[in-house]
Amino acid sequence: MNNFKMICLDIDGTLLNSNHKISEKVKNTINVVANEKNIPVILVSARMPKGIAFLQKELGIEQPIICYSGALILDKDNKILSKEFIDVFNLEEIYKLVSDNNIHISLYKDDEWYIEEMDYWAKQESEITNIIPKITDFNELIELWKKEGTGPNKILCMANPDKINFLKENNKASDLNIYPSKPTYLEIMPTNASKTSAINCLQKKFDINKDEIIAMGDNYNDIDMLEYAGLGIAMGNAPDDVKKHANDVTLTNDEDGVAEALKKYVI
Repeated sequence: MNNFKMICLDIDGTLLNSNHKISEKVKNTINVVANEKNIPVILVSARMPKGIAFLQKELGIEQPIICYSGALILDKDNKILSKEFIDVFNLEEIYKLVSDNNIHISLYKDDEWYIEEMDYWAKQESEITNIIPKITDFNELIELWKKEGTGPNKILCMANPDKINFLKENNKASDLNIYPSKPTYLEIMPTNASKTSAINCLQKKFDINKDEIIAMGDNYNDIDMLEYAGLGIAMGNAPDDVKKHANDVTLTNDEDGVAEALKKYVI
């Protein structure tokens, strides 16, 4: 039996099925791993803290969470373990580009989600995450952040795939981690924030070797952690390019792939 001491789970497309729910089978399996075997199960996501905390509650686990793909790490008592943000001047460049091309932009900082209006994209994201965004004047917000010497932990741009590709190719802001989390979503993070850097931070906290970590994910922003972990497991619903970077491929998120992998390697 392999001696794994930490499980790092992506949320959307991995822990959650296509209906954005955790199946009973996955829930029960995680319960055994976390509460009977006492192995920390860490949720690792591009989501904000509010979008992760209720899932932890549902799973009955109390562990640190990795938010914004590593730009913010909170311990189980909501204390900040690590935090990175996007320079406000980079934000200004992106804001101009998206405004000129009618692309939706959402800004995330700490545990707040800011939008300019409740459009189609914001509505859709709000339904998926059960979170109500704050409608704000972005020019005012940018000026405030300039004064405070801060910026967002994450920028999310949403549009049809052509516009997302255009944005990816025409964004001149340097020092940023930019990737599509699906064809209509472009996630923008600080360059020194990654799921791996965040896992590394928790690894030190728990005194665990990387060989003792299992990471599971389904998308391009999971590649770094799949390669880093002792055992990287791609979901059956992951693109082939992502599967190439994993040690194993489990069933899809609609076939309880997380539960299958945990039974195979941990239970």
